[in-house]
Amino acid sequence: MEIRTLFFASYRDLLGVGELYVYLPDNAIVSDLISEIRSRGGSFAALPIKPAVAVNQSYMDLMSPLNDGDEVAFIPPIAGG
Repeated sequence: MEIRTLFFASYRDLLGVGELYVYLPDNAIVSDLISEIRSRGGSFAALPIKPAVAVNQSYMDLMSPLNDGDEVAFIPPIAGG
């Protein structure tokens, strides 16, 4: 299945891309997507193991199932003062 991933702010800067299409087997979950992206090595390996993610604009946990055509946004931590 095809998953559209979006990276914002510091994640976009870290990876050098704002959008990436990832292909996963059926029955994949969010943690499978993270593992696939991190396995690409280089800056992709620096992506946190447990980032905040939103699937189709709703926050989800790492065990959430994915479906073909889903959009997964990686939300970086926000610091303020």
